[in-house]
Amino acid sequence: MTVHALTLIGNARSNPLEPAHIERVCQRLSISAAPDWLAEGEACDLFIDQPLAAQDLAEQARDALSGTMIDAVCTAACGRRKKLLISDMDSTVIDQECIDELADAFGVGRQIREITAAVINGEINFSEALRKRVALMKGMDHSLLESVYQNRLTIKPGARTLVQTMARHGAFTLLVSGGFSFFTSRIAGRIGFDDHRGNELLFEDGKLTGEAREPILGRAAKLTILTHVCDEKGLQLADVLAVGDGANDIDMIQGAGLGVAFHGSGSLKEQANASIDHSDLSALLYVQGFHKSEFVTA
Repeated sequence: MTVHALTLIGNARSNPLEPAHIERVCQRLSISAAPDWLAEGEACDLFIDQPLAAQDLAEQARDALSGTMIDAVCTAACGRRKKLLISDMDSTVIDQECIDELADAFGVGRQIREITAAVINGEINFSEALRKRVALMKGMDHSLLESVYQNRLTIKPGARTLVQTMARHGAFTLLVSGGFSFFTSRIAGRIGFDDHRGNELLFEDGKLTGEAREPILGRAAKLTILTHVCDEKGLQLADVLAVGDGANDIDMIQGAGLGVAFHGSGSLKEQANASIDHSDLSALLYVQGFHKSEFVTA
């Protein structure tokens, strides 16, 4: 029988994890597990030896915690620490969608945001949608990309801690985005990712041609990159932690040993084997069994 680690995550300052929360979960699951605190008042593990699947245990725990801001994720206790982190960029490690910010700056924000929303919800093919959105920005000056990067993009809480802690403990970290390589290169360097992939916008005489280089890096390509890096590094899919927020991440999330919907769309949460709805990205370290004393916070 598989021993599972059920990780409960709050926020010590604004939303502490309290003994009452743990009692509610234990009562719901009919267990008497003693909490292994990963961070006092913030995160703990409950080790469970039951025949239920990890996702069923997590779902019951979330039901028991309904009305709170406590996250619950359940994984097999063995092999929790992953050797490859592959992450989406837009709305995952940064707060924005880069293409929407470019569109706003160029004056076509409304049209492009409508298409972006449809993509995130899985209502339109990503590659087709990207071509339509890039075409709407034909003639945009290259200098606008640097302006958007400098003035509009912000890093999500916990992103640096997640990436740098996993790297410190030997994991390879990769930023993979259906957005643009201009931004993935800068965000990867800023946060500490080992490598990055993104789509390349095409310019002529400093003006956007209205096209991106083919083939488009979309949903299927993210999974292809994941499997290629595993082959290159001699890793198994079970060694992978993948995180994203939208439908374009579904294949990548499904392919990973641990696929996490981070503040994700409904379409992604239906396919992911774990969800973080309240906490920041450092929660993914607790899910792997890291104690807060092991976090890299510089």
